[in-house]
Amino acid sequence: MIKQYKLRFYNFRLLLFLLAISSIGVVLVGTAREDLMLKQLMGVIMGLVIMVILSLIDYSWISNFQWIMYGSNIVLLLIVRLFGDTANGAARWIDFGFIRFQPTELAKIIIILFFARFFMDHEEDLNSFRTLAKSAVLLAVPLYLILDQPDLKNTIMITVVFCVLIYIAGLSYRIIGGALLIAVPLLVIFLIIVVQPEQKLIKDYQRDRIMAFLYPENEEYTDDTQQQDNSKTAIASGELTGKRLSGDSVASVNEGNFVAENQTDFIFAVAGEEYGFIGCTTIILLLLAIALECIRMGLRAKDLSGKIICCGMGSIVAFQSFLNICVATGMGPNTGTPLPFVSYGLTSLISLYIGMGLVLNVGLQSSLYNKELQKTMSDKKEEYL
Repeated sequence: MIKQYKLRFYNFRLLLFLLAISSIGVVLVGTAREDLMLKQLMGVIMGLVIMVILSLIDYSWISNFQWIMYGSNIVLLLIVRLFGDTANGAARWIDFGFIRFQPTELAKIIIILFFARFFMDHEEDLNSFRTLAKSAVLLAVPLYLILDQPDLKNTIMITVVFCVLIYIAGLSYRIIGGALLIAVPLLVIFLIIVVQPEQKLIKDYQRDRIMAFLYPENEEYTDDTQQQDNSKTAIASGELTGKRLSGDSVASVNEGNFVAENQTDFIFAVAGEEYGFIGCTTIILLLLAIALECIRMGLRAKDLSGKIICCGMGSIVAFQSFLNICVATGMGPNTGTPLPFVSYGLTSLISLYIGMGLVLNVGLQSSLYNKELQKTMSDKKEEYL
């Protein structure tokens, strides 16, 4: 379970990136809501401790419990469905009294772990109808429970991540081409239907967000566009260095509560206003570096399972960052997606650190594996000579 690792094999570069982005997150959350700064800091410390512990535990041993994790995930999502705490019209939380827990955030990590082992076990027959059908059913169960909360953004997010996982696992390009021929027309039909006033596919507030993005000039959707308009105003007002670095005393859009939920969904607006283009660029580069580092470690993994875990975590960081920044800058409809390691939200933060702990262990395992492989090859060479 726990191996004797060498400290020089530890990926301190990734750890440094995570510390930097998390520190920025604590500062920005404190700027948006001073009363939440300590909670965010405690979440970062707790997440780091969990990450370090997990980074020393063999991910292959953890993946042996894939079905237990999958079952536990379904149970948690069912508890949310039956007894979940409701906020803003959605039942997505389990309230333990002292803390509110959002199982969907942890579900992303569990799904990556589960399918990493599942696809490795079915590496030889991945492209068979039986394996593809089984994986689709196994994905559909948690997806339905998440969509029913309702949580459309995470349903889409998990679906996209699953597509990345199965592609990394070795899905045939012929099957990918056939799937695209089916998926693209279905997506077009879906969009045509959801813009209709009497549609039943998605909730009314979800449709309003899409319509507000497509027709921002329509007065009917003013309430939905105002949030993003204020966010863009806040980002633009920061200019190059931001109000905090330049000492600008002009009234703040964020402090005036013109941007609601600026500690979570619109944290990037806080970064833009307070630290300008420099602050926003720093955040983007750090998130990009984390995603690329995950992929790099995946390419060096000792087995397919490790490769899928790393690429899966890299895709979560990349896609969530892309969605959050698109919303904050008005380039996409409002989705309510948090910015990884930056937005306030302890469940999301700790879940991401759990995933990063697994990624770090994949890196340690690959280093040991490559070292042992080189030693074996060297011994064989000496025997031959």
